[in-house]
Amino acid sequence: MNAGHSGIGMTSLRTRDRLVARLREEGIRNPAVLEAIREVPRHLFVDEALASRAYEDTALPIGFGQTISQPYIVALMTEAVLAEGSPQSVLEVGTGSGYQAVVLSRLVPKVYSVERHAKLLQRSRQLFRELRIYNIKTNLSDGSWGWPGHAPYDAIVVTAAPLEVPQALLEQLADGGRLVIPVGDRGGQELRVITRNGYRFEESHLAWVSFVPLVPGRS
Repeated sequence: MNAGHSGIGMTSLRTRDRLVARLREEGIRNPAVLEAIREVPRHLFVDEALASRAYEDTALPIGFGQTISQPYIVALMTEAVLAEGSPQSVLEVGTGSGYQAVVLSRLVPKVYSVERHAKLLQRSRQLFRELRIYNIKTNLSDGSWGWPGHAPYDAIVVTAAPLEVPQALLEQLADGGRLVIPVGDRGGQELRVITRNGYRFEESHLAWVSFVPLVPGRS
């Protein structure tokens, strides 16, 4: 990945506007989310060989068996985070390319992000520095543990799918907080929104999705 590459047409306003128009057609309504998608240079978060496809509404490989999520899914999850107001702190589980974290960083004051792949995290940290984004804090960690040191969080976004919702993430939600998480195996995963109300957790269905598995440990 090379944060310095641009490529003909990849950063044009017209190209980004087409993506935003498609997301709007697919049901994304929050204007702040759409503007964040328009502003964030997605071509910097993928390998240069794939940069010409960066503003397609599709997931792309980023190495280590991981992907950068489809823009629609990033927008959908971000919209769910903002649905009940403006959270002050958000935990992202699975930094990956860093794209989701940067979109969130334009919308909330504090983003905390954990990643189990050291090389992916190193790459993302470098990109955050180059983009001069200072409200994202990162940690090399098993995502199923969350990041207890900065809990509770007003929202948690998980970008890999466990078979079951990790208890640690539920415990790190603030009262009234929202957990947006895909759950299930590769055959089909349900994107859920789980809202904490004291000791009760209310679940709702958001979409059917396909994410890489949430794998324990670090690498």
